[in-house]
Amino acid sequence: MCGIVGYVGEKRAQDFLVSGLKRLEYRGYDSAGIVTVSEKNEATLIRAKGKISDLERKLIDNRRDDKIGIGHTRWATHGEPSEANAHPHQAGSLYMVHNGIIENCKELKKTLKGHQFKSDTDSEVLVALIDSFYKDGEYLLVDAVVQALKLVQGTYGIAVVSTKNPDEIVVARSGSPLVIGVGQDETLIASDASALVGHTKRAIYLNDGEVAVIKKNSIEIKTLNAEPVSAKVEEIETNLSAIQKGGYDHFLLKEIMEQPDSLVETLRGRVDVDNGLVHLGGPGLSEKELRGIQHLIIVGCGTAYHAGMLAAYYIEQFTPEITIETVIASEYRYRQAYIPKNSVALIVSQSGETADTLACLREIKKQGVKTIGIVNVIGSTIAREVDGGTYVHAGPEISVASTKAFTSQVIAMVMFGMTIAQAKGVRNTILKPYVDEIAKLPDEIKNVLAGNREKVKEIAGKYKKYDHAIYLGRDTAYPTAMEGALKLKEVSYTDANAYAFGELKHGPLALVDDRFFETAFLPKGMLYEKAISNVQEVLARGGHVIAVTNNAKFDLKVDDTIKIDTQLEIFVPILMNLISQLFAYYVTVAKGYNVDQPRNLAKSVTVE
Repeated sequence: MCGIVGYVGEKRAQDFLVSGLKRLEYRGYDSAGIVTVSEKNEATLIRAKGKISDLERKLIDNRRDDKIGIGHTRWATHGEPSEANAHPHQAGSLYMVHNGIIENCKELKKTLKGHQFKSDTDSEVLVALIDSFYKDGEYLLVDAVVQALKLVQGTYGIAVVSTKNPDEIVVARSGSPLVIGVGQDETLIASDASALVGHTKRAIYLNDGEVAVIKKNSIEIKTLNAEPVSAKVEEIETNLSAIQKGGYDHFLLKEIMEQPDSLVETLRGRVDVDNGLVHLGGPGLSEKELRGIQHLIIVGCGTAYHAGMLAAYYIEQFTPEITIETVIASEYRYRQAYIPKNSVALIVSQSGETADTLACLREIKKQGVKTIGIVNVIGSTIAREVDGGTYVHAGPEISVASTKAFTSQVIAMVMFGMTIAQAKGVRNTILKPYVDEIAKLPDEIKNVLAGNREKVKEIAGKYKKYDHAIYLGRDTAYPTAMEGALKLKEVSYTDANAYAFGELKHGPLALVDDRFFETAFLPKGMLYEKAISNVQEVLARGGHVIAVTNNAKFDLKVDDTIKIDTQLEIFVPILMNLISQLFAYYVTVAKGYNVDQPRNLAKSVTVE
């Protein structure tokens, strides 16, 4: 859940390590550190609690021309944020950075009597374990790493250097991503390809159970069982502008405003408006397999889970003979759930590295169920392990709070559902309204963002004083309410919760008082009048309601109203979600909090 970088080549390693760590700041961290090794077998270790800027201040008096080094931004799991707990950690001649969790660190620590521990971390236990094999002289560094990892239970992405070997970095992974950048007279490593952009376009994505010896002009990869691996070099598709703010004050606002373009990329080549059809090549299922699907499981966490919920509502509308089950990955992975025959699982993850979702994928595959990935990051672990998949192509998300990925995930899943429906022979007259609206959606998103941004900003300023909020919706507006509440709580720290309107009388109505405001999503449709009655119940109890609706004639006396002008009827909740995103952003700005890096959170959740 933190950042790893490494460099070996002809340039000053410190420069790349610091710039790479800055690229990974969005992942969330509480401390940072780098170590470089000179040709004279001397190490320069610099660590700091806090931001990378604190690390840079320490670098002023410690500039080195060393050509090899590793760096890390830490997000605390074992031990409080401190310089002592920051990475890299040292044991003997070794220095190591580590992402993940060593679950049996207490047991391993008891065997390491000769090491004087200086931190509270599980990571120091691992580097001491590697050193216990390395220092007795029987093993090369890579072999010492392999022997240690065979004793480890848990997850890891590691990079190790030694003052005895000032020309190589040893890396390994299991459950925590690592990317190797292939350059000219240099090799780079990172936990995210964004750190490599601008340095190289060629990358190798390390797989679980693999270890690599990296030198400036060579990369040797093998499994933990010493089997050689023929690595595939892939092209990094992200460009430098995609990971810069582009004139916006924050990445979160940039990514909200990018949604017209990001959705165009999701739809490119996949929508046939004239014939009312969609074409998804990635899932890799035959017409016969698609026709045979009777049960669809949608697996996700957080925003991806909410995207799955919303997509399920839509898919049910045109494939009524399919049972759809949307599940939270962190719960489902431990259930003894029976998965019936003729099932397919959609595995939804922006990063493609979400630990709980990845674990679910592996458990589901053990039952022989076909798995389809709905993933944003190309080359990610989930993308490689599913049986087939659809990249959403939303582009990099740097802000911790996911926005544009949600929109693209929903539509990608809806299109997968339509692919099933087409194979099952559902009439074109049923599907064409969905195709037409999907094709119009990018322009509608653009209009809603442009037409409502300033008004949402004004309204948000009025609600920055509140510490509690309730989000309410029915039918497709209910998952929208859930996602809206999540956005507000994760960036503004407002205690926001979501409920289906029909659940108000079953408990939540007791919360309505002057400490709370309520956001009501009111799309026109068969449940509109029922939702209006629910709003009346809130108002009768002194609620402070923000109404979000596409009904131009809405005239209920609520505190604030945001009217969405749109031609759409089916996908209005997606437009309403844009309002939620803008509202969360502007409330957070008004409160003066860090919009892109909310406290206690990380972008890619690679530990349980």
